[in-house]
Amino acid sequence: MPDLIHISDLLLRTIIGINDEERDKKQDVLINITMQVDLRSAGRTDEISDAVNYRTITKEIICLVENSRFQLVEKMADEVAKLCLKDKRVKQSIVKIEKPGALRFARSVGVTVKRTPEDFTEV
Repeated sequence: MPDLIHISDLLLRTIIGINDEERDKKQDVLINITMQVDLRSAGRTDEISDAVNYRTITKEIICLVENSRFQLVEKMADEVAKLCLKDKRVKQSIVKIEKPGALRFARSVGVTVKRTPEDFTEV
């Protein structure tokens, strides 16, 4: 099994949606991220320089999401996954984003995307 870093239940507020009422008022989004990273070096040395700094990544995600105005949760998830992969040591990112209360009678609705660096190579 590969080494994994998890960021769980990051609750942020942003403009997200296609309907007029969604474009005026910020809504909650719940973000869960799993990044595949080889953690052996950091485990041996106990040095932050050998680790993927998930605090830095989380700050960048917060900035991206809170300042965005995406229409689709799918686009937001794709952009968050791309941000996670900026660190070349991250081999894969799995991003799940939910909009609590977006559907009547449902606790939330959301998407999960799995991306690798190859998904973002320019053609």
